[in-house]
Amino acid sequence: QVQLVESGGGLVQPGGSLRLSCAASGSMFSINDMSWYRQAPGKERELVARISSGSTTTYADSVKDRFTISRDNVKNTVWLQMNSLKPEDTAVYFCNAKGPVNNAWGQGTQVTVSS
Repeated sequence: QVQLVESGGGLVQPGGSLRLSCAASGSMFSINDMSWYRQAPGKERELVARISSGSTTTYADSVKDRFTISRDNVKNTVWLQMNSLKPEDTAVYFCNAKGPVNNAWGQGTQVTVSS
């Protein structure tokens, strides 16, 4: 079992920055990929960024060059640095940890981009 706790969401003006954190605990030895997803009202959950155990990263086209995902395998933490935020980035952001026998989700953290 893997447990995930997100933090760092909030209200920010367009063009601003936020840093999300996801602290993981439990059977982390079985985890390969750590990801951030988001879900806006009335929309499906979508992948924002993924980082493998070897630190290979993947980004949605809509966030490339603005968001950066990173992880610390010792601290069992993954971060999402979000810069140049836009109103369309407003959503609940979820942390995900996936491995051969695990697919864990955090409770989500709200990010609102508005003036």
